[in-house]
Amino acid sequence: MGIDKIKAIFEEHSKMKEYKKGDIIYSPGDEIRSIYCIKDGSVKVGCYNEKGREITKFIFYKDELFGEQALSGLTKRRDYAFTIENTMIQEIDSFAINEFLKEDKEILHYFLKLFSKRNIALDERLESLVFKDSKTRIIDYLMKTVEQKGKKVGFEVVVRNFMTHQEIANLTSTSRQTVTTVLNILKNQNIITFDRHRLLVRDMEKLKSGIC
Repeated sequence: MGIDKIKAIFEEHSKMKEYKKGDIIYSPGDEIRSIYCIKDGSVKVGCYNEKGREITKFIFYKDELFGEQALSGLTKRRDYAFTIENTMIQEIDSFAINEFLKEDKEILHYFLKLFSKRNIALDERLESLVFKDSKTRIIDYLMKTVEQKGKKVGFEVVVRNFMTHQEIANLTSTSRQTVTTVLNILKNQNIITFDRHRLLVRDMEKLKSGIC
């Protein structure tokens, strides 16, 4: 499988670096030199519009790659990336990855699928912005977060290092106040409970159905 080869390449050819919460990995305008793989922790990737408003594009977690624009021919970063929590990251020179792409079609196919998957994700967010209301976008985000990062605890599911309300607002193109309102309604319905450090989903079926 392509992902197994990618992991093997990172294990053999990358350098490991430890980042504290909030550390900047790269910023807009930085020279593109590397691709990254998260060994442990999480990273936010986004940009700023002309008015200085933050736009969050992706949240990446353990074993996910980011910074793949190094393979697109661009020379300067357009986005920023920084850690959401203490994070261990493997960094590999983009030239090395390009050499593997030339030699192994399976690795090339993996990155083509990665580009396609992330473009589809951005398209889905745009469609969600156009066709779904704020409440639905927030619930969709909660569901995807649970699917990606949740761990079952009995009949419930817990997500640790839960995003701030402002970060959820950035990801769902809503306001912090709207996020707070929706989360509190879900909490009052005993569907979820949350604090600064975790989200606990008590009833997955009700969350899926958007009852609030």
